[in-house]
Amino acid sequence: MPPALAAIEPFEICSIRPPTENYSLTFRLTRNCHWNRCKFCPVYKLGARFNRRSQEDVLEDIQRAKQIDDLLLDHGIIPGFAMGDPEAQVQDLLERIHAARETSSPENPETEDAADLPEDLDPRLAWFLTWFKDKPTLADSFQHILTWRKAGGQTCFLGDADGLILPPEFLIRTIHHIKAQFPSLLRFTIYGRTQTAAKLRSPAELLELRLAGLDRIHFGLESGCDTVLKFMDKGVCASEHIEAGLKTREAGLSCSVYVMPGLGGKQWSEIHARDTAAVLTRMAPDYVRLRSLEIFPRTPLEAAAQSGAFIEASETDLVREIRILVEETGCKTEFVSDSAANLLQINGRLPEDREAMLKQIDAYLILKPFEQKIFSVQARLMAFMGQYGGITADIGQFLQPYLRNNRLDFSHAGEDELDHIIRLIRSKLMP
Repeated sequence: MPPALAAIEPFEICSIRPPTENYSLTFRLTRNCHWNRCKFCPVYKLGARFNRRSQEDVLEDIQRAKQIDDLLLDHGIIPGFAMGDPEAQVQDLLERIHAARETSSPENPETEDAADLPEDLDPRLAWFLTWFKDKPTLADSFQHILTWRKAGGQTCFLGDADGLILPPEFLIRTIHHIKAQFPSLLRFTIYGRTQTAAKLRSPAELLELRLAGLDRIHFGLESGCDTVLKFMDKGVCASEHIEAGLKTREAGLSCSVYVMPGLGGKQWSEIHARDTAAVLTRMAPDYVRLRSLEIFPRTPLEAAAQSGAFIEASETDLVREIRILVEETGCKTEFVSDSAANLLQINGRLPEDREAMLKQIDAYLILKPFEQKIFSVQARLMAFMGQYGGITADIGQFLQPYLRNNRLDFSHAGEDELDHIIRLIRSKLMP
């Protein structure tokens, strides 16, 4: 028998997840990051605290998600099959739930706490914090289930930052319970720290996770250069990166790693790229995902840049780094550029697509400096429109002086002007 409408509750959703999991069903097994010292990372730097959720809390969340899914199905809200607009149907259902709650508890109606953000907070961080919800609402939970169903209902991500920190039996029981409630799921993935995989988890434990249904671990490699890793306080070294990758592959798990061009700054740009390529060659991950560095406000890296301890690399420096990565990574893998922070969209499999990828990179590098800036403005605008669905009023107003016959013409702009435009657009993109 379905639960009363007033009894429907939200469940915790993973706001931070890989792009490949944007449309996955997600459950939080931990909250936030237990390391949380990386200089470049803005994610958990404004008050978030790490804690492990109890098995009972996680199982309760799974049950809440199942109740919402069943409620949608009971009301015929099935993406691709429903008559009418599923979004409007969900909104109508939510209104009925809120009305039922007010009837059952008239003195305690559901309210949503407004975000308490500092007045001087950088606009990009303010936008990010409204998107990162530690306590999702009932509407968020319904939208999450609906989005997952629209995408086919076959993938699940378990967060937050390092699922491997949990005992294997915790993960195994969780996966088994999710499978029982959502039998359409075909893929389970987690984030993991390479240091945790290398030092805390045995090959046998990783194999147990694969047999339970875990398919892929996403690792934040960032760099294979020990100098860069130490400066950024990653809490891991290159040899541990390699050990984690080898263990993961030995267990039959898919290994996806994130690499961050620019993380070495001007001072370590080349060695950062070459050492990272060497680590990738040893690890042989299934996927290498490029995430070009963006220095976020209120991070330790911003402070290092302001003091002169870190000198930001240029966009062309980053492209040269990517060229080294593509040229020197000597294993079978797939490069994926799925971040708005990336200037070039470098995608392909190694070794078969290496030549084509290098040709694409060299086509940018042979441009004159002014032409490179024009290319960057155009590429950043395309990324912005893809992320925001068009040009926002503030960006449009700034671009107005460069409109000629309804087209943007930067041919008479100075290099400083172009640099300012590039920086402005990048400051509003979420990587």
